[in-house]
Amino acid sequence: MTLKRADGRELAFRIVLGAACALIFLLIVYPLYFIVIASFSDSTLVSTGKVLLFPRGVSLFGYKEIFGDGRIWTGYRNTVFYTLFGTLVNMLFTMPAAYVLSRKEFKARRPIMLLFVVTMFFNGGLIPTYLLMKDLHLTNTFWVFILPFCVNVFYLIIARTFFENSLPPELYEAAVMDGCTHFAFFAKVALPLSKALISVIGLYYLVGHWNDFFTALIYIRDNKLQPLQMVLRDILLSNQVFQNGAGTGGAAGGYAQRYADQIKYGVIIVSSLPILVLYPFLQRYFEKGVMIGAVKG
Repeated sequence: MTLKRADGRELAFRIVLGAACALIFLLIVYPLYFIVIASFSDSTLVSTGKVLLFPRGVSLFGYKEIFGDGRIWTGYRNTVFYTLFGTLVNMLFTMPAAYVLSRKEFKARRPIMLLFVVTMFFNGGLIPTYLLMKDLHLTNTFWVFILPFCVNVFYLIIARTFFENSLPPELYEAAVMDGCTHFAFFAKVALPLSKALISVIGLYYLVGHWNDFFTALIYIRDNKLQPLQMVLRDILLSNQVFQNGAGTGGAAGGYAQRYADQIKYGVIIVSSLPILVLYPFLQRYFEKGVMIGAVKG
């Protein structure tokens, strides 16, 4: 009798847990799905709440306007370059630094780590930083996206903690007995055992570069160097001017409102889709890396 009662409670718990997970999933996924169908639908129907599950009044006008702008392809090219090259530089600086700071035989690791941590709480401010970039001749060059932000201290701390807790000292001692140096141990042992760490931190860096528009807003004036986010921002601002200018009434106003919102939703999809496509391929590493940096007993 007690066993049946326990089985009934377990079944009820599983049902409630499944329903809760399904509800949370819908709350997360539906806004994204709505943006997708709204980018194809008549904005008048969207604004009146008549578009809920399926697109209505399907039109590709918004996407034609976005991809018809020649700047979009230049922006895509620049952003892909900044993202890939920037992430590569980030990892080339972050991973070796984290490994060195994780070695207990490195006596200066605590003072150096303290200097890194101080930069998380204090900085020179926008104007001194701009003057510094100008004096270094980095403004209006692609290097301003790469060099000044090549190490994120928070990710450095995560990587250092991973090396400290996940690579046992005995592993290094065994490698030393075989004649392995620190460089060889890092390249042949530490990195191959850190695939989850590399994937997680690499994705964080990649998303940061992809979404970065503030750097271009402050330091870039050449349109040929503008990233995708700035191009989409300019398209969105131009679209708002069109909407406000044409929306004085009559048929022109309705036309502006109808297609201006399509462009707005289309801009969201164009800017987010590449990262959404990439994420599932790295998802399998998150299960392994979810405890990276956690305290282990």
